[in-house]
Amino acid sequence: MTLLPYINRLFVKLLLGFWLCSSLIIGFVGVLPFLQQNHDQQPLSHKQEHLLKRVAKHLIEEPELLENTRALKKLNRHRSPEGKALKFYILDDESRVINHQKVPRTFREFLLLSEDHKEPISHQFRTELIFGPYTFIAGERQYRVYSRIADNHPKPWFFFFNDHKLLTVIIAMLMSGVLCGLLAWNLGKPLRSLKQSSNALAGGDLSSRVDKKVATRGDEIGELAQAFNSMADAIETMINNQQRLMGDISHELRTPLTRLQLSLALARKKEQSSVEIERIGYEAEQLEDLISELLTLSRVTISNNENKVHLELAESLSQILDDAEFEAEQQQKQLEIDIPESISLDHYPKSLSRAIENVLRNAIRYADSRVTINAVQKKSHILITISDNGPGIDDAELEEIFKPFYRPDSSRVRESGGWGLGLAITQAAIKLNQGEIIASNLEPQGLQVKIRLPLKMLS
Repeated sequence: MTLLPYINRLFVKLLLGFWLCSSLIIGFVGVLPFLQQNHDQQPLSHKQEHLLKRVAKHLIEEPELLENTRALKKLNRHRSPEGKALKFYILDDESRVINHQKVPRTFREFLLLSEDHKEPISHQFRTELIFGPYTFIAGERQYRVYSRIADNHPKPWFFFFNDHKLLTVIIAMLMSGVLCGLLAWNLGKPLRSLKQSSNALAGGDLSSRVDKKVATRGDEIGELAQAFNSMADAIETMINNQQRLMGDISHELRTPLTRLQLSLALARKKEQSSVEIERIGYEAEQLEDLISELLTLSRVTISNNENKVHLELAESLSQILDDAEFEAEQQQKQLEIDIPESISLDHYPKSLSRAIENVLRNAIRYADSRVTINAVQKKSHILITISDNGPGIDDAELEEIFKPFYRPDSSRVRESGGWGLGLAITQAAIKLNQGEIIASNLEPQGLQVKIRLPLKMLS
């Protein structure tokens, strides 16, 4: 049994990530003093021992010098082989410095450090090196000799942090923030991809899937992405089958409907007309229109065979705008059109024209006296606005009017409201053109429909 599946678990990743991050920083900060101590403190070198022995030998041979303060001061005139000034400190058996009245702080620190070592040592301070002691006996008394030399020995770069504690803490916090940020980015990026795919699927884009890189992750996020893609595949298949079934049924209904219309035509030819036959004829026409709408919705939603073109918007809408002007004139209503000829975009002309036509005809039908349609080009999209001064729609129903077979309360009567497929076809056509459509009420009354279309469609 391999441990890889367990290592890829999200819990293990989080645990190891934070644990390693904190451990590395704490370990680095904690080990610095020991590294510096091992670097600064070294055993006495042969040259250093030789210097101390030479001074001790001189005092052993002339012990009277130990009683002469002026003579002892002459010891500080010695120089190292490198030419640097040497200072010697001689301590008696009571640990008193006998050749200096003032003792520097660094030497006192060295005395405390040397007491913890059985052997003589050298210690590098910031600007000087102190080494010793060398013990000798002169005049039946025991003495110790130390030496101090100005020496600014270079240190490794990382000892800088040990000398600047506050800066080290700040850098440690920044490092932990960077490491935790990388971990959060590693976890947040696939979650953002999953969120975007979920929103796209909820918005009607049935082809939306989580990126393959996310789905192939070995942790819970990867498993969630795979489950999401499987769910999206099932939803897309189910919706397509449902819409294809609706299209197939609508197509099959055409055959008996054609026979019914043929029988009605024969009956009328034989002068067998009656109120009942006329009613049957009217219902057959209504059924023919309904089947035609269903087939249109099926074609726009499932299998659009139209080619995408880059064309002026005014040219694509010219015919429906002419028809809308005629229809508005017949109903004694005013139609205002403001679509600049300079606006052009990538689109499917037939489906877009059908979408605009459905909205525009509804606006003319329900307007009291005035309808406006205008288009404005923005940086990345085109905004088409269709407004009327009719009664409007209840706010609760504004998002429902684009669903198939939905009719608001104000237009449920067949003679005025149709079957509730016109705006569903419109929304499907707008989505085919990668746009979006939104309806809102106007004050004091009226309805406004905004259609946003991208200037360049994604392939």
